[in-house]
Amino acid sequence: MLNIAVLGCGRIGRMHADNIAAHPDAALAGVYDIHAPAADEVSQKLEVKNFASAEEIMASKEVDAVLIATSTATHADLIEAAVAVGKPILCEKPIDLSLDRVNLCAQRIAGSDVPIMLGFVRRFDPGHRAVRNAIAEGKLGDLRQVIISSRDPAIAPDAYIEASGGIFRDMTIHDFDMARFQTGEDIAEVFATGSRFVAPALMERCGDYDTISVILRTVSGKQVLINNSREAAYGHDQRVEAFGGAGMAISENRRNHMATVHTAAGTNLGAPLQHFFIDRYAEAFANEIGAFVTAVENKAQPEVGFEDGRQALIIAEAAFKSIAEGRAVKVEEIA
Repeated sequence: MLNIAVLGCGRIGRMHADNIAAHPDAALAGVYDIHAPAADEVSQKLEVKNFASAEEIMASKEVDAVLIATSTATHADLIEAAVAVGKPILCEKPIDLSLDRVNLCAQRIAGSDVPIMLGFVRRFDPGHRAVRNAIAEGKLGDLRQVIISSRDPAIAPDAYIEASGGIFRDMTIHDFDMARFQTGEDIAEVFATGSRFVAPALMERCGDYDTISVILRTVSGKQVLINNSREAAYGHDQRVEAFGGAGMAISENRRNHMATVHTAAGTNLGAPLQHFFIDRYAEAFANEIGAFVTAVENKAQPEVGFEDGRQALIIAEAAFKSIAEGRAVKVEEIA
């Protein structure tokens, strides 16, 4: 039984705490949040210990591993602290908004064999993984293009956007990781374009964009096309398509149910898309906990680790540079 403590009891931390408590081979060792009432609520609901500090969690012999769901600015510090005491880590993305800080963290933990898993949860979505498997098994022939659509149902509050680090570090970073996951390759070149359609004044103030398109070229020349929007009137739009010489594989959106209605007024009338990312990726979040537990039990590194998080942030930096300079940017310029 792997005893996991959760640091951070916001909406992501609460969901992770529930999934850990429900996993047959894991136990929720306790929780902590700098905002005490949030941790109180989770500890009382799940009847677990409410730790007084992150330091107490790191020192506790009752804690085998940690799940980091605190604010982004604390992630690198907590990763370093957990590595120092040998506790395996599942950390939400990104590692940090600053590539320099991520690189420093990489230097500080270099040589450690403590398992570190990054929370790129979309890798654990059954549909997205089935597309990747079809590619890896050669069912599509030679892979030529991957198209990733990722659109949120509504823009987040202003305060969140202002602190997010920008759309490429906050939102598209999932798709940058998905591009590497699907193609099985690193990215060599990035071309990005951005627009301000949803909240022009806010985006202008933040130097950000709410609608973007990105073309990635892998080291072998495969193309990945990414489109993001912070607003989609019809729900949480999450699709992946892979195209190869022998065929195509598609991971479609999810609905609350798959029934369709056909009448004289219209055909194929279906339920709306799932509206909240935790609902859309509920199965993936549960699978993610399972993958982490299995990796730790087997004394293995998880399939998505620290370097995957660093690479995704490098691509994000290249995307911002591409928009600023109006050109394709080679990843080696950033790395």
